[in-house]
Amino acid sequence: MPRVTDEHRAARREQILDAALRRVAAEGFHRTTMADVIAESDLSAGAVYGYFRSKQELIRAIADRVGGVLASTIEGLAEADPPVPPAAALEAVLERVLDLAADAGYDVPSVAVQAWAEAARDPEVRAVLATKMRRVRDSWTAYAERARDAGLLAPDADPAAVGGTLLGLMPGFLVFRLVLGDVTPQSHTAGLAELMRSP
Repeated sequence: MPRVTDEHRAARREQILDAALRRVAAEGFHRTTMADVIAESDLSAGAVYGYFRSKQELIRAIADRVGGVLASTIEGLAEADPPVPPAAALEAVLERVLDLAADAGYDVPSVAVQAWAEAARDPEVRAVLATKMRRVRDSWTAYAERARDAGLLAPDADPAAVGGTLLGLMPGFLVFRLVLGDVTPQSHTAGLAELMRSP
């Protein structure tokens, strides 16, 4: 029997995660069952349970994946030379969120809001999200340090405070996008650009 490669295992895991994300976006965490994920993935129950033993494991993996993508995007902005202004940096990250949704075929704002709700009742999900959100905040702080050094922020700006604020603007976008539907990365960041203009 041929040995299953690491690449095959990783691809199969992503296939299951994609299926879970599509079902959660459509039905919510509570209404989505492992049977739903199995059917959506076109895999056997044994294959799915071989990667995720429970729905809670899937929820934690979803939080881990989405948070990791956002942190990686911001880390790329922190390393850009020269750095872009804060409003443009935030717009780029929010565009990446929408690109992720288009590529994977699920509604990221819906999944994110549901994951936060799940974190309110499940300490394990909350711990996963907290780890990822700290990484995102640290990435924004690193970006803010570069932006300050490049003259895009006041010389005495506190990078940690800026990083925390940029982190806080991301959930606002996701909630407004989900509820109002007419919010874009451009409209959401235009106000930030206006606030940063000198009087």
